[in-house]
Amino acid sequence: MSVHLKKVSNQTIVITGATSGIGLATARMAAARGANLVLTARNDEALNALTAELEQNGRKAVSVAADVADEDALRAVSRLAVEAYGGFDTWINNAGVSVYGRISEVTIEDHRRVFETNFWGVVLGSRIAAEHLAERGGALINIGSALSDRAIPLQGMYSASKHAVKGFTDAFRMELEAEGAPISVTLIKPAAIDTPYTRHAKNYLEAQPKNPAPVYAPDVVARAILHAAAHPIRDLFAGGGAAAISAAGHYAPRVTDRLMSRVMIKSQMSDRPARARNAHALDKPGAGMDERGDYEGHVSETSLYTEAKLHPVLLGATLIAAGVAAAALARAIVGHDEADRTTIERARSAVRTAAGWARDHRDRIPFLSK
Repeated sequence: MSVHLKKVSNQTIVITGATSGIGLATARMAAARGANLVLTARNDEALNALTAELEQNGRKAVSVAADVADEDALRAVSRLAVEAYGGFDTWINNAGVSVYGRISEVTIEDHRRVFETNFWGVVLGSRIAAEHLAERGGALINIGSALSDRAIPLQGMYSASKHAVKGFTDAFRMELEAEGAPISVTLIKPAAIDTPYTRHAKNYLEAQPKNPAPVYAPDVVARAILHAAAHPIRDLFAGGGAAAISAAGHYAPRVTDRLMSRVMIKSQMSDRPARARNAHALDKPGAGMDERGDYEGHVSETSLYTEAKLHPVLLGATLIAAGVAAAALARAIVGHDEADRTTIERARSAVRTAAGWARDHRDRIPFLSK
């Protein structure tokens, strides 16, 4: 059965982990595009604040607190969507937690908690979403990671959980396709993102952890997620750094092992002393309403790689047209093409076309409007 997805503006979207980082950025962006929202996270106070913020801006949003590892709580989220809007069109499994530390030093209890949220939360959410979407069609979007493809030291169990999310998502997608379910299943694999992730993670290191470069803004992931909500796509890297680390692990695994063992441990530790061991959001709600973290280096607000993946034909044609036009005009200006008025006019027309397309699609190709 073919999959037909609505425009985001016509959708009701469920987002887990909605009060922080990627989830918060996605909620705000989806609301700005006109979607109805069903929001959930563990922090009830932050949920109320977010819902009030969106409603004050004329958006439609409802929320209920839930731990994604609790199936009954997640089913309540689905029921709320039905009660408030008659159902939902996209379900985004975004909630996640992490631990920094060597595998042998982190307690088994903490390792298990990472899997309860990152893996079992995705499994439960996916099954609940599929039950509903099997009748009306829609999109299931699971948030993996660059670490779904390539593990790194000091985040071993997080890497394992994201590997598991990839395996589950791929298997579930095939089973739904075999059943003819009208559901698009997408795995989003972000690079390092400037969110409160390092602040919320439980930390066994002697220093406060930090993201290794390159680091991207949460909006890079939010745009990828909402693209998948409206366009069936199998998987998508959010940030070119994610694609690079995946390719390195695939084509040169042993070399990548050696390189990471030498540099990746140090690159994940800041110069700041570690906060108290109990200052984390591993098994309790963290402070909400922050999209950004405290990364001190350069944060890329856009990703050329991801934008090209989202709009390959339009973006490619626009850049080629602009390049050809610029070159032709440059030749004319310096006198190498003075007699060829046809070339000049064609170049000017191409510039106008490219500029018009960029102006009309600023929301889709954000870096063109910078």
